[in-house]
Amino acid sequence: MGVPVRIKVDPEKCEGHSRCYALAPELVDVDDLGNAFELNNGEVPEGLEDKARLIVDNCPEYAITIEDGLKL
Repeated sequence: MGVPVRIKVDPEKCEGHSRCYALAPELVDVDDLGNAFELNNGEVPEGLEDKARLIVDNCPEYAITIEDGLKL
């Protein structure tokens, strides 16, 4: 079992582009305005670490970060 990985969406930075939701609906959801929020308290299930990295890298507002564990 690897080091636990957690994502965090900063609601102050999120502008509602919804790219993260399009790429990883297993990790985030969006509200009626398209603003993202973490599912499962941000805990990334084992095997979805690459998707976590993908949404961090594809957020145009840099609103998503990795916490607690691996530096992706």
